[in-house]
Amino acid sequence: MIKVPPNELNAISSPWPFDAWGMDAIGPIEPIASNGHKLIMVAIDYFTKWVEAASYKVVTKKVIADFVKDQWKGSHEQLALIDGKRMNAVCHGQLNQNRMSRSFNKRVEPRQFAPGQLVLKKIFPHQHEAKGKFFPNWQRPYMVHRVLTGGALILAETDGEVWSKPINSDAVKRYYV
Repeated sequence: MIKVPPNELNAISSPWPFDAWGMDAIGPIEPIASNGHKLIMVAIDYFTKWVEAASYKVVTKKVIADFVKDQWKGSHEQLALIDGKRMNAVCHGQLNQNRMSRSFNKRVEPRQFAPGQLVLKKIFPHQHEAKGKFFPNWQRPYMVHRVLTGGALILAETDGEVWSKPINSDAVKRYYV
């Protein structure tokens, strides 16, 4: 019962390609590349999850603007068809998200928590308490201080000290005395 998800999946999508994207410069590269490039620029499109990486001697807005302009130079026919392709991609993405959500939500077993209940908190691998496979996977009992929407909880120590950060309900389980 503890391995099943406690909440339904909330799929989030970006409506258009490059509507949500990020860029980062990784570098400096040591040693410098054979072609003299010192940095790597990475652009991530969160719509398609494709990653493009290229190295540049100088990273400026002009480089990015020239890159985009050169990509679409002389392809007016493709620009005219891009709206139809975008709509097809959006419809495909929504169908895939709906299919994924239906599959995920079949396994959901809601867990109800109330203030004052005792719970155990999972020990995550990055925590100092995670010491190996022969040590416990759950931390001592905590008390539920407040229940937030979306399956988040505010926990408190048994002595009454309230945590400032919420925790997902899938990282806790009821503690039965």
